Amino acid sequence: MALPQPLRTSVSPQELELIASEQLVEILPLITMEKTAFISGAYGPLRPPAKCRIPLWMAVNLKVKKKCHIIPPDWLNVEFLQERLSRETSYPEFSQMPFRFAEIAKAILDAAPDDVQNAEKVRSLLKDLREARQAKSREGLAKLDHSELSLPNLCSMEINELRPFFIHAMGVLTQLSREEQNGAAEEP
Repeated sequence: MALPQPLRTSVSPQELELIASEQLVEILPLITMEKTAFISGAYGPLRPPAKCRIPLWMAVNLKVKKKCHIIPPDWLNVEFLQERLSRETSYPEFSQMPFRFAEIAKAILDAAPDDVQNAEKVRSLLKDLREARQAKSREGLAKLDHSELSLPNLCSMEINELRPFFIHAMGVLTQLSREEQNGAAEEP
């Protein structure tokens, strides 16, 4: 969602991708490597053909160097995404997705499209899913109330896109509500 500059006070998509890069993913290593310690933890050992769980940033780094295959998460496939898209367009509430699905999918599809079955179809479904969820978000804006806001199953990227608008809108609605209450209290 493109917002005017004054409303862009949220974290950038690149920063969200960096945060998501700490998520653990499964790889099939092509090299042998001993257990390696990082600030975020120790990962490994890598011993082909045994699968291993490592952070996404490390998996992307190894994939770029052709030292592993990334095993896509269970949700990053055509069947799952088609089912979620169908739910998204059939029901008023947001379908449940992994909290950082957009960032993880982008990182994997950019670094390892050859490891994802039907990568182009998956990209297309992710785009359709994102558009359907954005349309739902816009519909929800019409029902904005100053006292309560409930949008279950929003994902990090969606929350980040809507945050500046909601902060501003909720401030204005609260101010209007206070003015209305003060005006009603002053009248005899």
